[in-house]
Amino acid sequence: MTAAGATWAGTHVFTAPALVDATTIDEVRRVVAAGGPVRALGTRHSFHDLADTAGTLVTVTGIPADPVLDAERREVTVGAGTRYGVLARWLDDRGWALHNLGSLPHISIGGATATGTHGSGHGNGVLTTAVRRLEYVDQAGALAEVRSDDADFAALAVGLGAFGIVVRVTLTIEPSYRMRQDVYAGLTWDAFLADPDAVTGAAHSVSVFTTWGDDEVGDIWVKSRLDAFRPLAGARPYAETASLVGSTDNLTEQLGIPGAWCDRLPHFRLDATPSNGDEIQSEYFVARSEAAAALTAVRRLADDIRPHLLVSELRTVRADDLWLSGAYQRDTLAIHFTWANHPEQVRALLPAIEAALAPFGARPHWGKWHTMGADAVAAVVPRLADARAVFDRLDPQARFANAHLRRLGLR
Repeated sequence: MTAAGATWAGTHVFTAPALVDATTIDEVRRVVAAGGPVRALGTRHSFHDLADTAGTLVTVTGIPADPVLDAERREVTVGAGTRYGVLARWLDDRGWALHNLGSLPHISIGGATATGTHGSGHGNGVLTTAVRRLEYVDQAGALAEVRSDDADFAALAVGLGAFGIVVRVTLTIEPSYRMRQDVYAGLTWDAFLADPDAVTGAAHSVSVFTTWGDDEVGDIWVKSRLDAFRPLAGARPYAETASLVGSTDNLTEQLGIPGAWCDRLPHFRLDATPSNGDEIQSEYFVARSEAAAALTAVRRLADDIRPHLLVSELRTVRADDLWLSGAYQRDTLAIHFTWANHPEQVRALLPAIEAALAPFGARPHWGKWHTMGADAVAAVVPRLADARAVFDRLDPQARFANAHLRRLGLR
């Protein structure tokens, strides 16, 4: 193992021969200006070699957050390596909020937005839809920026680190709000598939957890703004805290207890170990309008899936215009798999799942396991070639390219 170590769950051991733990933006500039391949490394919450390089990895998590609040413009600017949970608490202490959060508050803002990571909710875009400006170190080692009204923004917002090292991010904010989290069970598959939108659109953020059983769907985690709460029809509320993939000690508070948005939107607490840890993750995005048919197709594989599955999570995402977003130009259902650490069996299963979802134009989550090659990805990502052209123009020497991006046809 090199000094760079491994990803968070140990699913990829980095091969980069050099690692620089930057503590300032100037250090990042010096690393890039020195020449050779280079890639940014955040909180390591990807599951493969997306962040790896044949040259130097440079971490941005040690650069101070230095948040700057602009209340008039309703924006905050912060270090890209800052964890979402840290910024969320800082904002809430000042009466402000983000539109949404992912399941884990431990992920870095730069890494999450660069890969199109998302929370849930019919009205909530991927986390990247809050980005208004990226400040990055370009292929010459100079500081550059792109704003949301610039021509290149749609390509760079979900940019996979393919054009530079993002060091500062500006996000839109809104007044702080309070929420409650309720968990329900007892909903049958027949009832759910008859009207998926009635369930997934029942609150600000809804997650459906399932192991693809024959009758009941599983647990439905409903996160409601206090002024818009209503019980979920056709299901029974839990009277005690529901677990996810093990202990309940690392979960945010349930049972309808009011709390700040930053303490209810994530599944896991920032001060605890997230998720199971010893796991593999995969996720695919399909049009929300085809949810029932896509889920039915996956259910046909349930007997093959269950022996290797910890849990699946179903979430929804609002359409956007970001070229490499999983929700590009379509309201989306995200079908997520948290697998047991059975790498050979999971690798063998993924092609069958991808074949089942192929009729629905399923797109992969960039940070998680899939087996889709360049041709398959190009067929479901309409602006992939356009994004690649922007990356090639901004980085003509392919300083920020790597084997993973080349396999996808993105460099």
